[in-house]
Amino acid sequence: MTARLFAAALSLAVSLSSYAASGEHFAFGHPATASQATRTVELTLGDMYFEPKALTIKAGETVRFVLVNKGALLHEFNLGDAAMHAAHQQEMLKMVASGMLTATGMKHDMAGMDHGNMGMKHDDPNSVLVEPGKTAELTWTFTKATDLEFACNIPGHYQAGMVGKIAIAD
Repeated sequence: MTARLFAAALSLAVSLSSYAASGEHFAFGHPATASQATRTVELTLGDMYFEPKALTIKAGETVRFVLVNKGALLHEFNLGDAAMHAAHQQEMLKMVASGMLTATGMKHDMAGMDHGNMGMKHDDPNSVLVEPGKTAELTWTFTKATDLEFACNIPGHYQAGMVGKIAIAD
């Protein structure tokens, strides 16, 4: 990787991590606890698909997502817009290149470690990794009417169609 490309990737990673600074709030909402949820939505994560593929949520609603990985590969559930996903995909590429993530899992002894100055951690509040055969949860309060995506940003998964739409309505 050239120095210029590395610097651009590092700058992008730093700007993303500051996106959620100050209480982990995003423009479209913030993390919540399961006890605050007004609705539970179960999503199936298969190899290169989500089911359902689209959701409608009301602004102000707190949703508990129950994520069931029925595939043979590691998958991610990440809330954001297309630009956020594109940036996060670059972070995920680095995690795979470092050996932190494999096709089927995460090296748990590396999961919470800060890998040098690159700040490689998978601890964004709008994202969760789900290993094959496992179930995970993410609870989120959607504060603003907008259109979002939920996606798997493991290299190649988004491009293979592992992305769904969330319409946030007033």
